[in-house]
Amino acid sequence: MPGTHVLAVDQGTTGSTALVLDPDARIVGRGYAEIPQHYPRPGWVEHDPADLWEVSRRVAEAALADAGIRPGDLAALGITNQRETVVLWDRRSGEPVANAVVWQDRRTARRCEDLRSRGLERFVRDRTGLVIDAYFSGTKVAWLLDHVDGLRRRAERGELCFGTVDSWLLHRLTGGRVHATDVTNASRTMLFNIDTLEWDEELLAELDVPREVLPEVHPSLHEFAETAPGAFLGASVPVAGILGDQQAALFAQACFASGQTKNTYGTGSFVLSHTGGQRHFDQTAMLSTIAASVEGEPTQYALEGAVFATGSAVQWLRDELGIIRHASETEALARSVEDTGDVWFVPALTGLGAPHWDPYARGTVLGLTRGTSRAHLARAVLESIAYLTRDVVEAMQRQSGIRIGELRADGGASANGWLMQFQADMLGIPVDVPEQIETTSLGSAFAAGLRTGVWKDRAELARIRRTAHRYEPSLDQDRREARYRRWKQAVERSLAWAAPDR
Repeated sequence: MPGTHVLAVDQGTTGSTALVLDPDARIVGRGYAEIPQHYPRPGWVEHDPADLWEVSRRVAEAALADAGIRPGDLAALGITNQRETVVLWDRRSGEPVANAVVWQDRRTARRCEDLRSRGLERFVRDRTGLVIDAYFSGTKVAWLLDHVDGLRRRAERGELCFGTVDSWLLHRLTGGRVHATDVTNASRTMLFNIDTLEWDEELLAELDVPREVLPEVHPSLHEFAETAPGAFLGASVPVAGILGDQQAALFAQACFASGQTKNTYGTGSFVLSHTGGQRHFDQTAMLSTIAASVEGEPTQYALEGAVFATGSAVQWLRDELGIIRHASETEALARSVEDTGDVWFVPALTGLGAPHWDPYARGTVLGLTRGTSRAHLARAVLESIAYLTRDVVEAMQRQSGIRIGELRADGGASANGWLMQFQADMLGIPVDVPEQIETTSLGSAFAAGLRTGVWKDRAELARIRRTAHRYEPSLDQDRREARYRRWKQAVERSLAWAAPDR
């Protein structure tokens, strides 16, 4: 008898989550564990690929146990993942040959400067929809090949595999049989042509990445392979959906039509606005990226603005400053003061993403006085998340010509009612939070379940999404704009702080 449940594995930046969904799309099992972080130098962020696999496998087992079902009860498995993070492994043994270079890592900023100085910005934008930035995978994989002894020669001989984290998990899940990815992850590498849906030979040459290391690319809703019983849970389960985490969230939020927009508040914040079958070529601050793609249907696109540090800024309050013990404390602290006391925090802890794109910006705290308390600082951190989101939404509207009338919010920080209300106040539009805020996991489950017939169509998925809270703006426009002007002053002071010529 075919399985009826769907397992989603969500390998994120700070942890892995697994969810089991029943045929009514109810979450009946859950597993979660954190991933160790490595910071070998300022601006560098790494993961051990073995941790990414072992933790993901462990939380999948925990989710099945929590649901009280066996692997044979699964109809499909969906994967979603932190995007842009680079993994290199030995094609034959399957063993990683270096630590994974995480999307937040800035070590290739100078290489990106060199590419820009050669006049390649427009070329890269036209082919990939991306700006030249150390955020993306292309310069990261080139760096590993050049700086880890012997890797470039081995790559050129076809002995190595490159992949984003989804490819690494898929390789392990299938016992090393499959080296593949989906279009949403490929579109984040700075190596993939989002019009032809192929690896771009000219880009590969410019970034010096051998064609031999690259995975096959398929639509997001596609039966990639069955898991190898000896590698995963002792059963063969179809891997039928793979999406980068933010495209997965867009899918789970039922943003299927042009103009529908979501923001996921995770380690970073990621605003995506669906643009249908049309990609935008005139973007400068925004990215044009591929949305969830269904086999046999036209390619779907989205505009994206990435904020690098939101949840990680709250973690900084907890882990480095020690002024909170848990992220949830920030809501009560923010409510305990009338304002920030004119304290401003710019969370450029790994540079600034959209719409500023400054890898040399650094975290900045302004306006401290003897009366500044931990409550003022915690509130300033939360406010910064909302201000950066407004920066992105305004730039997105300017570039697309599409007015965004509602923001669908998800991710961990969307549970913070104070922040969501402040976000609505700063945007001047409603913020809608669904009942299930773990949308990256849900998106991959929905994709895999839709592909294998657990759910009928996207209309059914849209009905499954239900609103838990809707926040209407309540701040008058004059106060909103005065605060926003002050925010832009703070951002100006953070820019280019770590630039080499300073």
